Formats: sequence, C-alpha cells, structure tokens
Amino acid sequence: MSGGQARRSGLQRLLQGGTCAWLATSAAAVARARAPPPIFYYNDVYRVDLPATHRFPMGKYEAVRLSLQNELQQQVELRVSPVSTVAELTTTHTPEYVRRVCSDELAPSELRRIGFPGGQQSIDRALSSTGGTVAAARALFEREGQRVTGHIAGGTHHAFADRGEGYCVFSDIAVAANCILNEQPARVQRVLIVDLDVHQGNGNAVLFQGKPAVFTYSMHCKGNYFSAVEASDVDVEVKTGAGDDEYLAQLSSTLSPVFDEFEPQLVFLQGGVDALANDRYGKLKLSRAGLRRRNDFVLKLCSARDVPIVVTMGGGYPRNLSEGSLDAFDVVQAHMDVYRCATWANDRWPMAREKSTAELFDKSQHSLPPAVSGGST
Repeated sequence: MSGGQARRSGLQRLLQGGTCAWLATSAAAVARARAPPPIFYYNDVYRVDLPATHRFPMGKYEAVRLSLQNELQQQVELRVSPVSTVAELTTTHTPEYVRRVCSDELAPSELRRIGFPGGQQSIDRALSSTGGTVAAARALFEREGQRVTGHIAGGTHHAFADRGEGYCVFSDIAVAANCILNEQPARVQRVLIVDLDVHQGNGNAVLFQGKPAVFTYSMHCKGNYFSAVEASDVDVEVKTGAGDDEYLAQLSSTLSPVFDEFEPQLVFLQGGVDALANDRYGKLKLSRAGLRRRNDFVLKLCSARDVPIVVTMGGGYPRNLSEGSLDAFDVVQAHMDVYRCATWANDRWPMAREKSTAELFDKSQHSLPPAVSGGST
C-alpha cells in the first residue's frame, strides 16, 4: 500500500468510526499571553479594469477591506500585499509558465480559460494575489505568539503548475505552503489546506498529489464542477441545494478526523462564500449564519490544538453586481464574516484552548448538528 493509500485508509477508519480524539493542552500553552492582533494583507490597490458586462466582482475586494478597516481598525493590523517573486512562484509553477505570465505572453485561449484579459493590470493583480498570501504565512513567524493572519484576497485554487483557470492565475495557497515548508523546516513539516469554496480545489489537489507534507481537504458542491474532477486527499461532496444543517453535519464529521490523523502544524483556510443561497454560481442554500458557524468550527479546531492559521478569500458572486444591491451587500458581509470570525478567535485563542470539547461546541453558541457520516471521500 502506498503512503497516500495508507493515509486515506487511516482517515477512512476515523470517518467511519466518528472518532474525534482531541489533543491535550499543556499548562505552559494555556498560560501563554494573549496572541498578538491578526495581520491581514490586502491587494485591492491592484485592480483590473473589466468591461461592465464582466461577471467577476472586482469591486468586492476593496469593499471588504474598507469595511473591515473601519470596523476592526483597533483589533487588526492591515498591510498592502507585496508582489510575489519569481523564486516564490517557481516553488510551485513551472518556470516557463511564470515567465509567460509575467511577460504577458499567454495565448487568447489561455486568457479565456482564466477569465481575465492580458496586460500589466492583470499581471500585477496575479502577483499580488499570491504575494499577499505568502506574506501572511511568513507573518506567522514574525513575532512570538502570532496565530492568525490572512489575505483579503487569494484563495486561487484552480491554478495548476503550467496553466490557470476559473479566475485563478497562480495558486497563492500552494506557493505560500511551499515557501513555508522550505523556510521553516524545523517548525513546519505538515500543512493542511481546508478548502471550503463551493467549487473543488482542483488545482491544489493536483499540485500536492504525492507530496505527504501537504494535505488537501476540499468540501464542495457535488453538482458544481466546471472542470475535470481531481483527487484531493479528502473530497467531501455536498449535494445540490443543501442548507446549513446538512452542510455543517458533513463538515463536522469529516474535518475533525483530518486534524486528528494528520496533526497539521499550519492551516490554510480557503474561505470562499459562494455556498450562500443567493450566490450566482453556488447551487447550495447556506445562510450567512451557517457560514459563520462554518468559520467558527474551523477556527476552533485550530485554537484547540494551537495550530496557526492563514485565512484567504475565494469565491463569492453576487447575482446583481450593482453597488448597493442586496446581493452585493450579502456577499461582502459574508466575506467580512470570515475575517471577523478570525479576529474573534484570535482574541480568545488562549481561552478557547482552555475549554473542554463540550464547551467549545456548546450548541447554545454554535448550534452544530450531531456528527453524521456523509459526503464523498
């Protein structure tokens, strides 16, 4: 049996048994001082001017950042995303693909598959979308006790080594994971990608096949594949039209065993919000409250084990792109909720790790349904 098969077999046993073995927290960790404030990078200073008929919500990034800046300015640190370097990008993507992107040499067919036009604006945005996530991951190691960072962009999980698709040029999370594995070998040997976008993280699945240092978990809508289905380490398919309770039941029964079996030392959360009921492409029926419970669940899995986390954006597509529309407002607020939840988790990180499992998932606060087996793994 191969290493990958053995790992999947162990996880399958855990999933079938409903096991959730929580790690004990040491007294020294409990006594640790409150964590420093989250560091969030943003790249909305790099914007691509798209035609009015284009379906990509370019304006949401600035709207999310400005609103978070106004609301959380005393609780978080905001930084402009740097552009990624060739050395960073080639940890993951082929040198020839990186060269062609940076030289604006992609063919029209390649640009159509990505969904953005060529030109310097698109190049700068792609580089900063990746650079901000790399910087957020590195920021976890800047100062003692840093546990939560993020990028108010990124989550570009449809990029492959030599091509992009679905509004993704480079895979920011994959590049960041590879950079940290190279730069922090004594502190990080196991990275977990938790991808909760409504679409499968197909690019990351392929990029890390046969690479045991990175575990890919993708939970997505079964009826919403726009490209070839790939094999993540764990794929959880949610049926079309599922709502909060069904979704959260599948999440709780499948993600906890991954944490227990793999024991990650760093987590990336792709926090796409296109599972919202009124999303243009989502095909699921989650509410904002359900997505907040989703966010809290992942963050508490990390805080209970004292595992640092990088949060990113992802999908979220209003049916009505007009500024001030209810659809646009809902998507912006749902994206903001990911960073609100991360900030809340950071503020209570030591407290959360002192609580028992029952307290962490007190139904009066989180209303997570009982764990049941479900989805495709």
